[in-house]
Amino acid sequence: MQTEIKRNIKPSLQLPGKGGLYRRFFKRPMDFILSLVAIIVLSPVLLIVGVLVRTKLGSPVIFKQKRPGLNEKIFTLYKFRTMTDEKDENGDLLPDSVRLTRFGRFLRSTSLDELPELFNILAGDMSIIGPRPLLVEYLPLYNERQKRRHDVRPGLSGWAQINGRNAISWEDKFELDVEYVKKVSFVLDWKIIFITLKKVFIRESISSDTAATMERFMGTKEGTF
Repeated sequence: MQTEIKRNIKPSLQLPGKGGLYRRFFKRPMDFILSLVAIIVLSPVLLIVGVLVRTKLGSPVIFKQKRPGLNEKIFTLYKFRTMTDEKDENGDLLPDSVRLTRFGRFLRSTSLDELPELFNILAGDMSIIGPRPLLVEYLPLYNERQKRRHDVRPGLSGWAQINGRNAISWEDKFELDVEYVKKVSFVLDWKIIFITLKKVFIRESISSDTAATMERFMGTKEGTF
């Protein structure tokens, strides 16, 4: 796996520049325009998915969770819910693998559950492309290199998502995130956008090999990266 990841990272090193002007002056306007257009064009899809989620999974339709964004500033992430609230006899939630229904898996495999994040992008909390926003509780677990993933806005998709998504290790994922931060550019962003659309269409690398959802990050052992 490590050899494969390095092979995927290598082409990005050949991309021009670090995108200084693009990052400072053009990336945010592009995000705003693209997210606004996407919301308008996909409004019927948003409505239909919302109704189906309410019917099949109950309410609330929108899953909300605090996530760290640019410079680790906390914001509220919006997604369509994909799990039920089923609990055991003690009132504790059942495992993800039980609560994640066939319909929920469909939403994840098609990335339809991510569509409400377009409103996060419109508001400026996220970008079209960037490292995925993870749990707030992971913040103390990052090493200094991994923390650099917060030097840019988190994204709807990113370099790690098109190079394995949940099918690669946390360390490989963070290495790809940091590589993106170092090499962000207009060319790289559009490359990721086009590859993301292709991968969504073929539903590739949605889940990890050992769990219904990605295993929790427990920190990186010193000296690993």
